[in-house]
Amino acid sequence: MVQVVTDANFEAETKDGLVLVDFWATWCGPCLMQAPILDQLAEEFDEDELKIVKLDVDENPETAKQFGIMSIPTLLFKKDGQVVKQVAGVHTKEQLKAIVAELS
Repeated sequence: MVQVVTDANFEAETKDGLVLVDFWATWCGPCLMQAPILDQLAEEFDEDELKIVKLDVDENPETAKQFGIMSIPTLLFKKDGQVVKQVAGVHTKEQLKAIVAELS
């Protein structure tokens, strides 16, 4: 299941294991296209393999600023608290699975 995170709990929720962070906004068309793909991915992976979280950049500007997010959707991959990859734009489930395989 895709979990919603905020500036307040971002660090705690993304410090362990492999985490995909979706930086998005409600008004962003491509973000809305990316959401169901992430939902499908969340169903295919156990949370201990891949945790998927969403952060609304309008409601949580501090975290977006901290990571230099300039365009959305941006997908940030963290492994044990460290950023290991960042990609912008809409990605297919196959593209995301390939990234997860590369980072696992």
